[in-house]
Formats: sequence, C-alpha cells, structure tokens
Amino acid sequence: MAGRVRANIKAGMLVAIVLKEDQRTGELTEGIVKNILTNSSNHPHGIKVRLETGEVGRVKKIL
Repeated sequence: MAGRVRANIKAGMLVAIVLKEDQRTGELTEGIVKNILTNSSNHPHGIKVRLETGEVGRVKKIL
C-alpha cells in the first residue's frame, strides 16, 4: 500500500520494485531510489521510480 503513494517515497530510500519484464512473475528487485518518475500523487500499481542502477519499475515495498 505504501508504494502506491508518492509522498511516502523519497530519493535515497531502499525499496523493492517490480520491473516491466518481471510483472508476470512478480519478481522483486531491491535498490536505492534515484528518481521518482510518476507525477501523480498516487498510482494503483505503484509509483514508478528509477534506481541508482538505472533499472525502472514500480514500487511494491519500502524496505
């Protein structure tokens, strides 16, 4: 739930995201948030972020 609200996510946080290619399996990737890409205040599938590794996905968990 927390990953659906933009205000809960800040650059530098450790999060678990689901990458576009992993949406079917639901496999999570952990990393540190570099940028928040979603402009709206919330999103039903999770806020889209870019990790410091360059990977882009939607936040499923805040660690």
